[in-house]
Formats: sequence, C-alpha cells, structure tokens
Amino acid sequence: MLNSLCSFTHEMAPITWVVFLFAFAIVARSQPTLSPDIRLDSRLYPTRNPTSWRSRSGHFAFGFYQEGQGFAVGIWLLDGSADKTVVWTANTDDPLVSANATLVLTKDDILVSTAEGSPTKSISGGRLYELIHSASMLDNGNFVLYGSDSKIIWQSFKNPTDTILAGQSLILYQGDDLLSSSVSGTNHTIGRFRLTLDRDYGLTLAPAVTIDDDSSSYWISSYSYHDEDFFSFNLDDNGHMYVARENHTVSFNLTVGWPSSRDTLLIYRATLDPDGIFRLYSHSMRKNNNSTAEFKWESLQDECSVYGSCGINSYCTLGEPIISCTCVPGFNYINSSERSAGCEMRWDNRSFGSFEVVSLSNTWFKSDYYSFLWNMEKEDCKEACSTDANCVAALYDYSRTRCYKLKFPLRYGQRGTDKSISSVLFVKLANRDSARGKHTSSISKTSIMILVIGAILTICSGITMAVFGYLISRRGLWAPVKSCEDKLGTTEDIVLRSFSYNELAVATNGFDQVLGRGSFGTVYKGALSNNERTVAVKRLEKVVEEGEREFQMEMRAIGRTHHRNLVRLIGFCNEGFNRLLVYEYMKNGSLADFIFSAEGRPLWSDRVRIILEVDRGILYLHEDCEPHIIHCDIKPQNILIDEFWTAKISDFGLAKLLTPNQTRTFTGPRGTRGYLAPEWYQNKPISVKADIYSFGIVLLEIVCCRRNIELEVEDDEIILTDWISKCYRAGELAKLFHGEEVEKKQFERIVMVGLWCIQSEPAFRPSMKNVILMIEGIIDVQVPPFPAS
Repeated sequence: MLNSLCSFTHEMAPITWVVFLFAFAIVARSQPTLSPDIRLDSRLYPTRNPTSWRSRSGHFAFGFYQEGQGFAVGIWLLDGSADKTVVWTANTDDPLVSANATLVLTKDDILVSTAEGSPTKSISGGRLYELIHSASMLDNGNFVLYGSDSKIIWQSFKNPTDTILAGQSLILYQGDDLLSSSVSGTNHTIGRFRLTLDRDYGLTLAPAVTIDDDSSSYWISSYSYHDEDFFSFNLDDNGHMYVARENHTVSFNLTVGWPSSRDTLLIYRATLDPDGIFRLYSHSMRKNNNSTAEFKWESLQDECSVYGSCGINSYCTLGEPIISCTCVPGFNYINSSERSAGCEMRWDNRSFGSFEVVSLSNTWFKSDYYSFLWNMEKEDCKEACSTDANCVAALYDYSRTRCYKLKFPLRYGQRGTDKSISSVLFVKLANRDSARGKHTSSISKTSIMILVIGAILTICSGITMAVFGYLISRRGLWAPVKSCEDKLGTTEDIVLRSFSYNELAVATNGFDQVLGRGSFGTVYKGALSNNERTVAVKRLEKVVEEGEREFQMEMRAIGRTHHRNLVRLIGFCNEGFNRLLVYEYMKNGSLADFIFSAEGRPLWSDRVRIILEVDRGILYLHEDCEPHIIHCDIKPQNILIDEFWTAKISDFGLAKLLTPNQTRTFTGPRGTRGYLAPEWYQNKPISVKADIYSFGIVLLEIVCCRRNIELEVEDDEIILTDWISKCYRAGELAKLFHGEEVEKKQFERIVMVGLWCIQSEPAFRPSMKNVILMIEGIIDVQVPPFPAS
C-alpha cells in the first residue's frame, strides 16, 4: 500500500509542478513584475553601457535615448520598432543633454549632470521628502523610487507626459493638465495640445495656450463632475479606458475594452499625439520583443477639427486626407517651410487709400470680436466692415444672422468643401490695381535713378583707370604696397580677444568705477594698453548655463558683427567661473539718461533720429549678420550714446543666436520685466518678433520721454502703452505733446507704428525693415487693430 502511494505521488509530481507554474504565470501577469533593485550610486550613460535599466520581462526600459544631436531621459516600450515608442520623458521643457552626460541614483534624488562639476538636474523634480533606498523599472512601464521601508516615494505613473499606460490611474483635479502632447514623434518637449478636466464638460482637449473655457475646447467627453470631489482617469489591461469615482465605480467610459487572450500579451497605451488627437493603441508582444502596434480608438477623425492644427490667420480645409493650412488673403506664411505655424500680415500691401473686401465662403474662425451686429444680411455685414477703419476682417453667421467684427489674430480657422459651414469671412485688402500702379510708378523712378547712377559710375571708372594707368607708367608696378594686416590693423582689431581675469582686474583698477548695473551683471570703466584705450567691462553675475565651448563660439560669432548702431564687443574672459565682456566705451551714457532726464525733453528731431538708429541696429542683428541674432533685452538702459550722439545697441553678448534656416527657438526667460513680449510668459517659441515688441515699448517711451510705468501720475496714465492707446483711439494725441513743437502727422505715424509693434501676437508685429519704411513714410501705416483679450 505504501509502495503504491509513493508510486502515485512520484507520478503526480510533474503534473503538480505544471499546475503550480501555470498558476504562478497567471498571478505574475496580473501584477507588475519587479526588476532587480537598482542600487544607490548606479549610473547610466548616453553612448556607453549601461545606457538603460530594463524591466524584468524586457518590455520597458528607463534611461537615455537619442533625439536629434542630443539625448533625453525617459521610458520607452521595447517593441522592436526602429523608432523608440517613448511613453514618458523627464524634464520635458529642458534642453537635451550631450553625450558626456551621466545619470546617477543618489540617496537624495536621481540626477543628470552634463559634465564634471556642472550643475545637475533632478529627474523627480526635487519633490522627495524621504531618502532613496533603491529604484526599480516595473514591468508595467512604471519607474519607481523606494524609501528605506520599501514604500514607493516617487513614480513616473504619477507624473505623466503624453501617455497613460495600462494599470495607470490619474487623479482628476479641476483645471489640471492630465496629458500634454509632444512637439513631434522625434521631439518630446511639450507640444501644442493638452488633455484636462472641466467640471462642466468632463474631459476636454484644447490648445495648450488658451483661455480656460469651453470655447477653446475642440473635443469634450460630455459628462459633468459636480456631484463628487474625487475622480480618476484609468486604463486597464484589457484596453478599458474610463473615469471612476472615489468608490471605484465607473462614471464614464471612453472605451469598453477588448477580451484578453492567454496566447498573446497585449500592452495598451493611450497617447495625446502631436496632432492633438487622443488615441488608444495596443502592442501585441512576441518573442524578441517584436510587436505589432494596432490602433484601437481615437477622439476625432479629422485633424482639421483640432483647434490650432493650423496657426493664426490661416485655415484648415475639412475632409482632406493630408492637412493643409492656407493663409487668409493679405497674409503670408510666417515660415514657408512650416505652414502650420500660421501667417502674418503682408505689410507691403496695407495701403488703404483704396481697398477692396474679399470674401471666403463656407469659412469659419473663432468669433473673438470687438463688436457684433444683430439681424443683419450678408451684404450689410460686408459694408459694415468696409466703412469701419478698425475692421480688417468680419465673420457673417448665416444661422444667427449675426455679423462679428473680429479681433486679431484670427484663430482656429476651418473651411468646408461643401456647405457644412454656414458662415462667410470678409477680409479688407488694399486695392490691387491701386497697389500695382503705385508699384509700377516706384519701379519707373527707380529704373531712371539706376540708369543715371550707372552712367556716372561708368564715367568715373574710366577716369580712374586712366589716372591709375598713368601712375603705373610713371612709378612702375613694383611700388611698395602695404600688407593687409597694415590696412586692417592687427588681428586683435578684427577678432574677439580672449582676456585673462587678471588682465581685466588690472584694467579696471580692481573693478572700482561702476558705470551701470544690468540684469546680468555690473559694468565697470577700464583702460587697455597703458591707458590708451578706454573700455567698458561687463562682469556677468547671472549667466545662462552654457558650456565653455558654446560660450566662446557665441562670443566669436557676435564679435564678427559690425554696424554703426551696435556697441562693438572687443573681447571676453571665460576663466573658471568668471565670465566678462569687454565693450568699446560710450562717452554720453545711456538712452535712459538722455530721455528720462529732468532737465527737459530732447528735441523731437533728435528723438526721431535715435528711433531710426536703434531700428537699423536691430534690423542688422535680425537680417544682415550671420548668424541672425535675437537681442532679447532691448531697453533704454541697453542703448548707449557715443561722443557724436549716435545711438548704439549694447549688451547683446547673451543674445540668442539662430542657426541657418531657423526662425524660432525655445529658451528660458531672458530680458527685463516691462519690456518682455507676452510669448516669454506663455511657453511659446521665441522669434525676432520678441525684440520688436521690446522696441515698440522703447519707441513709445522715446516719443513721450517717460518710462512705461510711472506711479506719480493720474490713474489712467500709469501704464504708458495703455494711455497712448486710449489717446490714439479718442483722437487726443495732443495730450502727449506737452506743448513741444512736433510734426503732427509724423508724430501720429510713429505712435501707430509703436502700437503695431506691441501687438500681443508675434505674427501681427511688423518686421524691423517695415518699421523703418513706415516711420519714413515710404509705406502707409494702417490703423492698429484692437488687441486680442
């Protein structure tokens, strides 16, 4: 009997182990699998092993991944695809790091440093309240940090970027962004769209920079959340995506899920894609992590239905398979190679001495209006816009018989291929025939001038050659000729000189004579070459974080700039932690001293001259030098006056350089409050239009010889730009004269240019070239529009 039992037990053992392993596999699949603990002082590198920490199953990895020429830190799905399926990115607004970076797990945080001794960046955001004991990359795609008691003290699941994974649950708070789209599939910085919660409408999709109301939402889940304070957004292992109450009951389903298969492992992810559409994907994982991604659900089917798919002053055509953005008549693309970036006014076609109103049928724009009219026919709406000097565009709504006089910029434009959109857009344009005639006349005059100048140059060239030939015959061909170095001066005069810190300390007598203080440092008076040359030495105190190589490269690029309205940069010091810039000395101080002096206003003619000189200096930085430069800190204190009373722009040593074919850039805030363009505060890309906004503030300060903000004045005059705008619209510009003699038409024209420059939308500001043409009266200045709220 005993032998039989033993024999039975021996035969059943393999079966028991099979059952046990099968049960374990089921349990393992339902729970996130832990990777081996990642211990303190563990490190990762961008280009040498180890580059990442993998989950136990090998489905997810945390570490460095390449984007363009740099590297980011994130989590990606190891699905065998050529391009990594990134599901989470650390520090999405920070610049990429170089191949020299190192990631290290310390007891205080998980940190990334770009070079030995350089500042470190926290992956967790520096919000840890306990010391770290270890870390782990879980098999559900969650990267976690553990405290000493093995409890999770930080996790990537609680700090999502553009993706939610199966098993992830996000708590919904009113107004909080749940997910933010990436810029593109290969650029995971924060993009143009966001998923958030609205108590009245439920989950909503909207452009990232909007007023928080339903009018900017292009998709809503149509479910309100007023009855309870706690909700969560969830995605489970079967692809069921839903909103749950605090007691875990489902309040709203986005998807109902799909039956799971025991034969295939499915990994679900829901991503707010760069095009603004929220989509659910499943990845069928096979051996060697070869997977097939399958699209399961999407919030919208037409990209043109996404607000912001096309930029300002342009519209998207509904129903087209490939998105196409078209400028409103009278506007040009801001960037012809990136047509979704929007359009700006065509300034060379803004003479409204004679104009026409063109119409775009079946077209809709968001009705941001400064005035609207009830019970009106379409032709009456067209006439109402044509007779209103402030109206550049109007929208007529057939269904409501309303006429909206639109503010600029125009937003969220759509055009239907049929009669699905019951509105028409009217746009006021300069009369083409009038403009053509004016242009032809200009060409004729120009042609005559060219012929005359050409004839004179030909005669002069002939005389010069004759004289030169005579001198050669008399003195011979081998007369001594000065070298290029003698003609141009020493190499030091044409290339930036690198000074040592001790040299500049001696030159400034120990930094004892202060000339001024700026946002980045203090300027001292100094003397080079045995007191033969006076210089201004700026000692930088708040330097934007740049490596030594990048600092020297930018300084040399700026050193090659040369313009009569730019203060010349002579050299620099980049030694240890010391960063100093050496400029030519400007005898008559700053523009701020010149126009804000209590001794009385400078002559109007001198102020107009200074405005044009500053304009030409900025134009050179924006268009004529290579690389193009955004100054980033245009203000009266950075405009200096030389011994001949010529205005010169200074302090562009920390400006932003643009690479060839680059028109916009993302950078941290630079400049001075009160002169900064709105886009600095809105996480938008920065272009040369940021300088134009600052110039507009300076221009209006020069016009009125007072600062933009003055407290010891009447309440309605405290903010200069608001006061000037009110005076202009009320026809009371005489209040700004203060009794001085000015040419009134010129005064009004310059004020109008200033108001154009400070428009809130960059695309609506003119270029510096057009500013000069308008100030000089070469092209007409249109009435500035009401700014968008």
